[in-house]
Amino acid sequence: FFLFIDLAIEVFSFLCSSQGFNWESHSKKPWYVDLKEKAPVIAQAGVTDIWLPPPSQSVDRQGYLPSQLYDLNSSSYGNEAQLKELIDTLHEQGICCIADIVINHRSGWKQDAQGHWNIFEGGTPDKRLDWGPWAVVCNDIYRSGGQGKQDTGESYAAAPDLDHTNKQVQDELTDWLNWMKAEIGFDGWRFDFVKGYAPKYTKLYCQRTDPSFVVGELWTSLNYVSGRLAADQNFHRQQLCDWIDGTGGWGCAFDFTTKGVLQEAVKMELWRLRDKEGRPPGLVGWYPKKAVTFVDNHDTGSTQRHWHFPDEKVHLGYVYILTHPGIPCIFYDHYFYWGLQEQINQLLELRLRNKINAESKIKIQAADFDMYVATIADRLIVKLGPRFDMGPLLPKSSTWKLVMAGSEYAIWESTKKMAGVAPSEPEIIVVKSGPSETGDENIEVKITSDMSCETVNRIMEEVPDMVSNLHDVEKVVEECKVEYEDEEEDEEEEESSKKKSRK
Repeated sequence: FFLFIDLAIEVFSFLCSSQGFNWESHSKKPWYVDLKEKAPVIAQAGVTDIWLPPPSQSVDRQGYLPSQLYDLNSSSYGNEAQLKELIDTLHEQGICCIADIVINHRSGWKQDAQGHWNIFEGGTPDKRLDWGPWAVVCNDIYRSGGQGKQDTGESYAAAPDLDHTNKQVQDELTDWLNWMKAEIGFDGWRFDFVKGYAPKYTKLYCQRTDPSFVVGELWTSLNYVSGRLAADQNFHRQQLCDWIDGTGGWGCAFDFTTKGVLQEAVKMELWRLRDKEGRPPGLVGWYPKKAVTFVDNHDTGSTQRHWHFPDEKVHLGYVYILTHPGIPCIFYDHYFYWGLQEQINQLLELRLRNKINAESKIKIQAADFDMYVATIADRLIVKLGPRFDMGPLLPKSSTWKLVMAGSEYAIWESTKKMAGVAPSEPEIIVVKSGPSETGDENIEVKITSDMSCETVNRIMEEVPDMVSNLHDVEKVVEECKVEYEDEEEDEEEEESSKKKSRK
């Protein structure tokens, strides 16, 4: 899944995504049918976007060696009609559908006279995507006899690399992507193997297709010293930032930096979860609104297990990504097969209830080998690690409530009213009590217990004389007043601290 939740100010801030398949999904009953049956469960969890597998005819059953791009009836996951039904069902549940787009390379349909697999067939009766060696880069390591220009990225060994500098390649891939949106119903794109071609081409395809969401798979090696993961991963996350910038801001990126650091940190190395500047160590620490955080996917986990999270610590991975900034992505296997569904649902509910989003403020209070403590959005305090004694960092029971706890983790939720939350209707109850002695209408205002403190304080500052039920809500008014004063004190302390640091 992708957990994507919408926010008016920043489209991706509240997103929560999910990967809707694993490496073996092709071998089950038509996967599209199976996933369609699970749509209500996925939607109820709070997932806003779901990443679906590559839909085109492919040399491999997983879909990552595509050939006839327009042929959606030869996929191992099901046929075109079943895919459309799945997408329609997900849309009815309020879930956007993200297509896995594999366009770095393409498998040939037949060989040329020299035996190179560089003759392509698009999967239609006409000439769309019917290409020849001119569409393949000239320096392809696949030895495909390519006649195009030089590759603009890294080579892919299993199939011919496409020449994205070629205008016909650009135009016909654009047409195919727009067909995938208009005719099939996809909303956004997950671009596979984006290190294989320059990010400016991802930008071009996005500008021409206007997807609802874009995420790229830029999987490169982290920094290791003497076989151990280095503490400083700035170079690695800078690569992710550079790719995002290269797309003109269209693309988000899977936060492989956070994944790599987090799966080492949970092995009694929780000090890794704070960088030198006191921020999270991955892309989420630098560019949180563009960071898609995840625990595992079909490559790193599933049956491939190329770079998997420690099995016994997977639950800690979700405690981290579902309470922290970034756009969390839930792996299908973990949600449906690992017995984590209830815990993940509880974490999602906490995230939604407290309006945690991609850019929520985070303050890391401790990052030792056996304990990590962070406050997120002034709404949640998250503790990871086996250390029981938190000392002075133990949240005060007067303002914090323990809401979740398990093996090596605990989460507290603020008991204060949330400020700045959009009010539920009606927030301010206006009562017209008939004409006054002057002939004007008497206007009365009632304060309700579900009002945000921001609204309560505004009423008491601007129209206190109009409140008709002040006696009944004295406690609410007083609590909001105290919270307002506490916030002012915090702001003063923060400003004082900034002045000292500037000096």
